[in-house]
This record gives sequence, C-alpha cells and structure tokens, in this order.
Amino acid sequence: MRHPIYRVRSYEIVAPYTLKVQFDDNTWQIIDFQSILVGKIYAPLRDLLLFNRVQIDPEVQTLVWPNGADFDPATLHDWPRYADEFKAHVQKWALNPA
Repeated sequence: MRHPIYRVRSYEIVAPYTLKVQFDDNTWQIIDFQSILVGKIYAPLRDLLLFNRVQIDPEVQTLVWPNGADFDPATLHDWPRYADEFKAHVQKWALNPA
C-alpha cells in the first residue's frame, strides 16, 4: 500500500492560529491549530508571535516553526480526516504533560 506524498506549496495566515495551506496537488485546507497547541512541542506556539513565524521547510516541504514543531504534510492535506484523532491525542497530552 502506498502512502500518498504531499508537499506544502504555500500558506497564508488567515486568522490567529489559522492557516490556509495549499498543496502540490492544488488542493488546500484551512486549519485552526489553536485547540491542538499543547504539549512540549506545540504549546510554545500559543505565543502568536512564534506561531506566525511558520515557514515551509525547503527539504521536506511541510510547515515548520523555529522551535522544531512541524506536521506531516499528509496529515495537513487530509486534516478533516485526522482533526478529531489529533484533538483526542492532545487531550491525553494535556492530562499527562511530560
């Protein structure tokens, strides 16, 4: 079974913690990250100044932040399918911080 490979082509900040992400297959998602910004890696992104420093990694073509946070581009591409699962994991991280 092949796992599709997607690359982030561009992004636009459309609201606080919300990005419109375009992919190399010309699809896009609008993703509100605010509810999942918990845990060791993602919680620092609650600082909006840090969140807004998002970039596209030139090697792997996904969103990255200066603190090392990133997301699998396939997850971003199919966000509606993964959002609830991701939020469930976040709730566990919030209850059991490392």
